[in-house]
Amino acid sequence: MLDFSAKRELLDKVKNMNYDELYEFSEKIRNYMIDVVSKNGGHLASNLGTVELTIALYRVFDPFEDYIIWDTGHQAYTHKLLTGRWEEFKTLRKFGGISGFTNIFEDSVDRFGAGHVGTSIAAALGIEKALNLSKKEANVVVVIGDGALTSGQALEALNQVKSQNSKIKIILNSNGMSIAKNVGGLSILLESLRTSKLYITLKERIKKGMNEGVEFELKKIKEALKVALVGEDFFESIGLKHFGPIDGHDIRTLEEALKQIKAYPYPTVLTVFTTKGKGYHYSEANPTKYHGVEKFDPDTGYFEKPENSYSYSEVFGKTLIKIAEEDDKVVALTAAMPDGTGLTQFSKEFPDRFVDLGITEQSVVTYAGGLSTIGYKPVVAIYSTFLQRAYDQIIHDIALQNLSVLFAIDRAGLVGTDGPTHHGVFDICYLKSIPNMKILTPIDAKDLANMLYTIIKQRNKYSGPIAIRYPRDVEFGNLDEIYGKIEYESPFKWKYINSGKDIALLSVGTLTKEYIEMCKEKNWTLVGVRSVKPLDEESLKEIISNHSFIFTIEEGMINGGFGESVLSYINENLSDEITNVKIKNIGIKDEFITHGTRYELIKLVGLDSESIKKYVEKYVEKFDLKGVKRL
Repeated sequence: MLDFSAKRELLDKVKNMNYDELYEFSEKIRNYMIDVVSKNGGHLASNLGTVELTIALYRVFDPFEDYIIWDTGHQAYTHKLLTGRWEEFKTLRKFGGISGFTNIFEDSVDRFGAGHVGTSIAAALGIEKALNLSKKEANVVVVIGDGALTSGQALEALNQVKSQNSKIKIILNSNGMSIAKNVGGLSILLESLRTSKLYITLKERIKKGMNEGVEFELKKIKEALKVALVGEDFFESIGLKHFGPIDGHDIRTLEEALKQIKAYPYPTVLTVFTTKGKGYHYSEANPTKYHGVEKFDPDTGYFEKPENSYSYSEVFGKTLIKIAEEDDKVVALTAAMPDGTGLTQFSKEFPDRFVDLGITEQSVVTYAGGLSTIGYKPVVAIYSTFLQRAYDQIIHDIALQNLSVLFAIDRAGLVGTDGPTHHGVFDICYLKSIPNMKILTPIDAKDLANMLYTIIKQRNKYSGPIAIRYPRDVEFGNLDEIYGKIEYESPFKWKYINSGKDIALLSVGTLTKEYIEMCKEKNWTLVGVRSVKPLDEESLKEIISNHSFIFTIEEGMINGGFGESVLSYINENLSDEITNVKIKNIGIKDEFITHGTRYELIKLVGLDSESIKKYVEKYVEKFDLKGVKRL
C-alpha cells in the first residue's frame, strides 16, 4: 500500500492544473482506460463518460476526507486513478490485481463496495448517520446514474432522504442509459430534462444576467420556467433541492455547481448530462456494446472472439425465438439486460411479447407470475447474481402459487473477471429449499436447447416454477446445427458420459465436460447431473449399488448445494442398504471468490480436472476397493 502522501500526489497535481491542462489530462485518462480495458476487459463506456465529472468532483470535494459513494462501481475508474492507483490500474480485473468495482478491502477511499446497482443512497444515509453520531464533520456525496436511479432500492432510499434530515449531495449522472436504454416513467421524466434545450438555453441566459442583488427575485421566475417547460420537478416534490442540468464534460461549470451544492445546508441533487462512451468513437456510437467488454482491438473496435464459438446466452436467445415462432403464448422478460441475456433479437422479432422493466428484478418476477395466471408462458432471463434480489418474489409470488414461470439463469457459476459481486455460485442453494421449485443444469449447449424446447412446448406436463442455470462460457461448432436439431428430451434424467467401476463422479451441469478425458483414462464413471432438484433417484440408486466411492462436484457453494441433497436422500432412504459406500462433496467452500479468468478461478477452487484427480486419488488410497478403510 502507498503511504498517505503518495496516494494524494496525483490528486494534488490535478488541483493545481489550469483548465487547458485539465482537458489534456482528461484525454490522457481516456487513452489509458482504453489501453488497459482493451487488454483486460472491463466497463468502458460508462467510465469514459465520467472523466471530467470525477476530476471536477475531486477538485471540490476531498475523497480522502469526504465520503464519496459510487453507485454500482461502473463509473469509478477515474476515481481509482486519482486516489493512488495509477500504476495498479494496469492489473485491472486480473487475478491478483485490482477490482473493476469499488472495493473496501482494496482501498479506504472506496467508501462502500459495489457491483450491484442502486445501493449508494441507502449506504450514504447510513454513513451520514454514523458520522453524525460520532460528531465527525465530513461531506457525504453520492454519484448515481439515471439508470441506477430507476431501481427499487434507490427509489426507496431517495424517498427517505428528507425524512432522515439528511444533507447528502446526490450527483445524478444522466446519460440516458443503464446497460441498455433506460425504460420506465422516471427515465422518461429525466430524458425530458435532457431534451429540453429551450429550458437549458433560457436558464443559462437568466444565469448570465443575474447578479447577487437580483438572484433571489429571479429564482421564482426560474422555477416557474422549469415547471412550465418540463413539468413539476420530481426531486423538489419530495423535498430535495434540485440543481442543474449542466454539462457533465464542462469542468469549469461542474466546479461552480459543485461548490454551490457543497455550501447548501440541505439535501441536494445535481443533474449532469454526460455522453456514455465519451471520447472513443466506437463506444459513443454503441454504448451498450461497449458497456462491459472483453479484450478488443482499440484501433478497430473489433472484439476478440474464438473462431466458430458461440455463448450459452446466444443459444438461449436463438432457441427461444424458434419456440416463440411456434407458440404465441411465449413471453420473454428481462431486467435491463436484453443484450447480456441474448434477448435482443427476440425483442426485435416479437416486440409485443418482450418485456424489459429496467433494473427491477423483483417486479420482473412478479410480472411474470401475473402472465402465468392467464395461461401465458413467461421466461425470465436474469443473471444468477441479480436474481438474488428477487428471492421473496420467487417464494411468495411464484412458488407458493406453483405458477409456471421458467427462470433462465444466465452467468451461473464462476463468471470470471467481474469478481465476487457477480459470481453466480449461490443459486442452487437459494432455490433448492423452495417447495415446488425445480432446478435443471444442462451439460452442454445442445442440452440447454433441448431443455428449453421440451419444457416450454410441454408446459402442461412440466408445470410450476423451473430454473435452468447455465454459465458465462462458450462452446465451439456450428450454432445452426443445434438450432436446427432441437428435440424433446426428458429434462430430469441424468446422463452417463463414461461408464467405469469403483469410482463415480456426479458432476453438475457444464462442468462435466472438464472431466471426460480424465474419467476415460482412469476408468471412472462420469455422470452428467442435469437435474439438481428433483434428483434422478433411479440413477442415483443404480450408481450407489455399483460403486464404492461417489464424488459430487458442483460449480456452486457446498453448503446447501447438490451434494447435500444426495447425502440427505441417502440418509432418509438408503442408510440401511449401504454400508461401505463413501460419498464426498466437492464444490466452493464457505468463502467469497476473487476475480480472474473463469479457468483461473475454477483451478483456484479445485474444480479443474487435475485438482479433482488428485483429490479423488488421495482420498481413495485410504481404503480398499470395497470401501473399507485400510489399517
